[in-house]
Amino acid sequence: MPTRARDRSDAVAGPRGRLERLLGGSGQIAVAMLLMNLATYGFTMTAARIIGPVPYGAFFALMNLVMIISVVMLGLQATAARRISSDPAHVGQIEREILRVSLRASLLLGAVLLMGAPLLNTLLDLDSLPTAVLAAFAAVPMTMTGAQAGILQGERRWRELAVLYVLSGVPRLLVGVVLILWQPTEFMAFLGVTIGFYAPFLYGLAVLRHGRVSGETHERHGFGPIIKEAVVNSQALFAYFALTNVDMLVGRSVLDSHDSGLYAAGLIVSRAVMFLPQFVVVVAFPSMSTSRNRSRALAGSLLLVGGLGGACVLATAVLPDLVLVFAGGGDYEEVRSLLWVFALLGTCMAVLQLLVYSVLARQGTMSMVLIWVAFGVVVAVASTLVSTVGELLALVLSVDVMLLVVLLAISAVTLRGRSPAQ
Repeated sequence: MPTRARDRSDAVAGPRGRLERLLGGSGQIAVAMLLMNLATYGFTMTAARIIGPVPYGAFFALMNLVMIISVVMLGLQATAARRISSDPAHVGQIEREILRVSLRASLLLGAVLLMGAPLLNTLLDLDSLPTAVLAAFAAVPMTMTGAQAGILQGERRWRELAVLYVLSGVPRLLVGVVLILWQPTEFMAFLGVTIGFYAPFLYGLAVLRHGRVSGETHERHGFGPIIKEAVVNSQALFAYFALTNVDMLVGRSVLDSHDSGLYAAGLIVSRAVMFLPQFVVVVAFPSMSTSRNRSRALAGSLLLVGGLGGACVLATAVLPDLVLVFAGGGDYEEVRSLLWVFALLGTCMAVLQLLVYSVLARQGTMSMVLIWVAFGVVVAVASTLVSTVGELLALVLSVDVMLLVVLLAISAVTLRGRSPAQ
């Protein structure tokens, strides 16, 4: 359905029709992302058991590299979704330009990784140059898929986006397991991941092959402005990833090996709670990008994310023994009493993620700086004053809560029109 026609149908259908579409979109995306995460987690755990500790260490290092460079993909996705949602009259121009930008960004990133493969091989201690080279071939389709996902997200094509998410996880599991059963090496494990990235990319090419009618054009949606926004969005998301992962890195240096292992086990709970409501961010982001729906979309999303997180915290407090099974088992009994606090940390990280995307939706500036400030506070204080699991957890939770409150206040003031975009 053309964008303008869809907008008219929304007006006719009224709030009830929009709510039904939102819930329908949420359901499809929630199921798709659940399948994607289960497949991704399933392959990671299967690889750990089949290829053994040493190859798995190399594979895990490469997966961390993928997580870092994925901020380019997510930045492109946010840029496409925001621009299409906020200015649907120019959807044809935006689609063409974002695909042009993503093609060049993916090829540039791939070339950099290809030329840097010898360095990666040394830094990550892979002892396998072909494995390091695979990172370049994985980065190209992954980055392009970000732009494709953003177009589908901005146009609210939830069914196609749901399929793309499923294809981002399931092929990796199927192909990857076959490969590591054939040859249990880190090369084969990461080859499975690399091949898996091509499945959603090819699907995206298929569903977007015809493109949108040209429609109106404007210089603000040109090649240069889109690149600038994608860079800003990528660094903001990188700041969020840095903040939500720095505690594990700092923990390795300020805690002894036993306590850092306990903290890592608790973080399994935090990550699970953080990833659970991701579908809310995906579905709400287009609405947060439009001037008329921002406040309601953010408020409703905060209630949903907070509610899901609160339920997880309560369940963890009531059933800590059951949760401990998924956090490593009896060997991590010492962290049992803190699992509900780790669940609370995961809830804060999920709400922070929603607020970060709200900032991207309105292209804020000051809020992005505050994320880096919070990151610096965690590093500085943890490096000097932290020596136990409880102290590190308390520090990270306190900083996240303070940042959350400040971002909420900025969002409330900004969305009421009392200040320029922050």
